Amino acid sequence: MGTEDSYAALGLKAWKTQIDRADTLFGALSSEQVLREIAPDRNRLLYLWGHLTAIHDAMLRLLSLGKRLYPEFDVAFVINPDKSQTGTPSHAEIRRAWTTVNRELSKGFEKLSASDWLQGHSAVSEEEFAKDPSRNRFSVLLGRTNHLAYHLGQAVLALK
Repeated sequence: MGTEDSYAALGLKAWKTQIDRADTLFGALSSEQVLREIAPDRNRLLYLWGHLTAIHDAMLRLLSLGKRLYPEFDVAFVINPDKSQTGTPSHAEIRRAWTTVNRELSKGFEKLSASDWLQGHSAVSEEEFAKDPSRNRFSVLLGRTNHLAYHLGQAVLALK
């Protein structure tokens, strides 16, 4: 295994670890528990889970792995704050979307070689990528892994 392969494997292992933690945390919650707020007048667990699902869904397009599956989640979980929308997807809908999106990401990740990870993501032009090759797919994976870990830290607060 070469250096690039080792880095890609390490990044994917970190991603999988955080996904497994999220699956364990969110998967064990009841429909009542997901309505708990992180702190008074803050985001609910349902919102965090939907937010993470929407961000992961956007990775499909960003990493050129396919089309978004749930673009409508952006209105409820990215563009607007929690509790500002009347049409928020249900606990069951978010659970289903979370599972589907992360399964599709996993399938796509398996197809990428180490050199594929070092290619520019879909939101960077060839000119911008030539100036800054760190704007690659691997940096997206690392950034989204950190984003997931950050929100999992918040979610734990609601369970205490």
